[in-house]
Amino acid sequence: MERYKAIGLMSGSSLDGLDIAYCEFSINNEQWTLKVLHTDMVAYPDEWVQEIKRLPVSTAKTLWQSHTSLGHYFAEQVNAFIARHNLKGKVDLVASHGHTIFHFPEKKMTTQIGDGSAIAAITDLPVVCDFRSGDIADGGQGTPIVPIGDKLLFNDYRFCLNIGGIANISCKTNSTGGIIAFDVCAANQVLNSLANRLGSEYDAGGKLAMEGKTDAALLQKLNELDFYQLIYPKSLDNGFSREVILPLIEEFDISIHDKLRTYTEHIASQIAHHIKTIANQESLNFGANEKMLATGGGAFNSFLIERIKELTAVDVIVPTEELVKFKEAIVIALMGVLRLRNEINVLKSVTGASKDSVAGAVYRP
Repeated sequence: MERYKAIGLMSGSSLDGLDIAYCEFSINNEQWTLKVLHTDMVAYPDEWVQEIKRLPVSTAKTLWQSHTSLGHYFAEQVNAFIARHNLKGKVDLVASHGHTIFHFPEKKMTTQIGDGSAIAAITDLPVVCDFRSGDIADGGQGTPIVPIGDKLLFNDYRFCLNIGGIANISCKTNSTGGIIAFDVCAANQVLNSLANRLGSEYDAGGKLAMEGKTDAALLQKLNELDFYQLIYPKSLDNGFSREVILPLIEEFDISIHDKLRTYTEHIASQIAHHIKTIANQESLNFGANEKMLATGGGAFNSFLIERIKELTAVDVIVPTEELVKFKEAIVIALMGVLRLRNEINVLKSVTGASKDSVAGAVYRP
């Protein structure tokens, strides 16, 4: 049996902070097992939140300076995490997703900032980063990339649903390499933005949405957007919520509570719609005994989860709080381990690339 102890770093589009997961991965007879040993979420200082929000329209010089500065910030947080949990000499590698600023696979381009060479130099540890660009160069969407973890670590579930800033879903099939996955819709990016207007950081438990009512006209307009008519593989840029969804919602003169209720219904209905699409495309019959693992911040939105359960024919399971919060960071750590083993960590069946890939740039101290 071989064992690896790795730190995974994930910075999601909702900009709540940096997720850090320290995990032990073991492989025996081609079967991977996971132990999550320590996890932390480090909230971004407001200055970082504002800077990252400005980057899509900033200068190239500012973008590159932020790339370097964020790498130093990540490294400082890793060192603090190691000191806090007494992990000196107990970490084999750091794997960092970085923070996505641009994602345009149709233009063969994606950009995640957070300089890996700076992380390696400051932590004195091997670092794996830049997991998406190689797949895009091979003609793929470059996302989602965490389904390799769904395949190797969470194979008991037919579906794995992540409800973060953007919601994405994976499904185990009997074709296309065994698993497919894609972005479904903007999720917490929109819900959080609307909740902010009511003085809340987010819609805790969906309680704000529950005070409103669904606006049928707005729901129809949302569901008719072109992206939802596309067949996977497909992915979304962070700008989708900012440039398409929120302006559309603003066209409707209804209360914020009604907008929250309508968009919550939209997320649930799109998840249900795409599960039906998968069934049709893959010729699969889904019964009520099919299980779906729900993670990401949206899994804590009990009203949203209830609506997903009501609209789908699958058993939606919300796991431990730690797994809900840190699943992406955990899988990023696994991807770093696979990269150093020179094994496939991004799947063409998910992204639509010409081949599976051993993705990630490696920096050594």
